[in-house]
Amino acid sequence: MIGKGEAFSILSALAWAIGVILYKRLGERLPPLALNLRKNALVLAALLPLLLAVHGFGLPALQPAEVAICLTSGLIGIGLADTLYFRALNEVGAARMGIVGNFFSPFVIVLAFFFLGERLSAVQLAGFALVTAGVLVIGAARGPAVDAAALRRGLATGVLAVLLMAIAVVMVKRVLEHADLLWVSTIRLLGGVAGMLAIGAFVGGARAPVPLDRRGWAMLLVGALVGQLLSMLLWLGGYKYTSASVAAVLNETASVFIVLLAWLLLGERITRRKAAGIGCTLGGVVLMLMPAGH
Repeated sequence: MIGKGEAFSILSALAWAIGVILYKRLGERLPPLALNLRKNALVLAALLPLLLAVHGFGLPALQPAEVAICLTSGLIGIGLADTLYFRALNEVGAARMGIVGNFFSPFVIVLAFFFLGERLSAVQLAGFALVTAGVLVIGAARGPAVDAAALRRGLATGVLAVLLMAIAVVMVKRVLEHADLLWVSTIRLLGGVAGMLAIGAFVGGARAPVPLDRRGWAMLLVGALVGQLLSMLLWLGGYKYTSASVAAVLNETASVFIVLLAWLLLGERITRRKAAGIGCTLGGVVLMLMPAGH
């Protein structure tokens, strides 16, 4: 039977996939830092009333060191990693970023092995291999031509972004296991927004006025509430209720959802290569969900 953490991880991938399609279009209008700051400001505006409705004005049951961990996790995973991810998405395109995103679960598995003492069973390792193969097959299709230097820069930026995301979630895993999800999400988001404001003060671009029409604001709002707020809560919930290694691999199903949503919403054809990748990924997910004793 699928557990709460596994379900959260898969639903998070779906919500993130919806966001990626919207972020790719918004990235044509907004620079990465401006897009990331506006998106997370909307998320914070939605999250704070929710936090007050659930917990009132009480303080979180967290030690000062745990609050510092959450703030640092948000600065790294939201402020830095998401901004770099959007920059790479603009430079190399969604297909190539699908390949780069496949580094996330290996990064988390390695970090969880060394810092959290987590291990995967042989069956789960086979599932990880299938998910990896599926994402690579999906992302192997040729994308638009990109200048070689820009491609190298974009791929390096993307790998760095994914590594920072992995560091950020492994860092906060132990706090998540006992802390309230809304409080952790809010504190991480505050750390991320503060980090983006600090970056903007040095490099500019965060406060630059970029006009958006009604359609652009609608995409930004949906991207913020579904692709960021809902995705983030489900993402952290997955890491709270299952191991970091399993959650990370299940997050890779985002590539499958992106292919399906692109077919449904953008009219992109599902080729045999993409269908094979979807089959591998779903087979791997089934193995990842099997009990460790099997």
